[in-house]
Amino acid sequence: MSSIVSAELTMIEEVLRGESKGYVLDFSNRTLAEFFTLEFDVDIYADDYASEGTSKANRVRSFLKQVDDASAARVLTRLMAHREGIPAHLRSDVRPLGEGQLLALINRLERGEGTSGISPKPIFNRRQYEELRDELNRLWELDARPRGYAFEAYLKRLFDTFHLNARAPFTLVGEQIDGSFQLGHETYLLEAKWQNDPIGVLELHGFHGKVEQKASWARGLFVSFGGFTEVGLQAFGQAAKRVICMEGRDIYEALDRNIPIDTVIERKVRHAAETGLPFAPLRTLFPTATT
Repeated sequence: MSSIVSAELTMIEEVLRGESKGYVLDFSNRTLAEFFTLEFDVDIYADDYASEGTSKANRVRSFLKQVDDASAARVLTRLMAHREGIPAHLRSDVRPLGEGQLLALINRLERGEGTSGISPKPIFNRRQYEELRDELNRLWELDARPRGYAFEAYLKRLFDTFHLNARAPFTLVGEQIDGSFQLGHETYLLEAKWQNDPIGVLELHGFHGKVEQKASWARGLFVSFGGFTEVGLQAFGQAAKRVICMEGRDIYEALDRNIPIDTVIERKVRHAAETGLPFAPLRTLFPTATT
């Protein structure tokens, strides 16, 4: 357990309280899960963190009680930074004393005095990401035709690693589908192309046509190792599309930066819903300080 005592946990909840009891700042269930995944490689919705209850606040409380002081300090520091980014009129009213108390607590936790807690269990370890990244690089050594099939098989392993319940390629009457996977409650059909030239509008419309012939809830992910032409994306258009796009560079950079692939796809889906655009590069969706 960390060295945080009950009164300090209550103070933390007050400072980080959202719109009502049980909420944490402006986080939804999805964005809180994404925050802990990207920042700390932690599944805050794992059963390990349900001992205090299943609300967002209770899960954070359970996490802070279990982990070592250094991990608790990192999480509280990032949550405070996130709070500072919320407009003042949208934050819950907190006495300045409360904020000062939390900052003092973070300083104490960083010193790690007398903690017996454990580091949080990572969702995926760095070695897994590196192995998948390096396997992608090794596909370059294959000839063109076997490389295409190997790329499809690689994507199935990649999606299975991130619990997307992938299916291998399958054939329907008159057409080939490179596979499918499950993201949340949505089924995605997959088109995978490994070629040096970017994909144009004809291929995009062709895949979109396949998706539209399926059930109304089906979606599509077009993975092109060589990316997509700007002209093709513009011609593909924005209206009522059920296909999102991912390039090889997205996969490589996600693995190199320890960003889960399911989180990348979710961010792409959200971007498409908000803008109508089927593609945005990972470096735009997950900017770094130097981007």
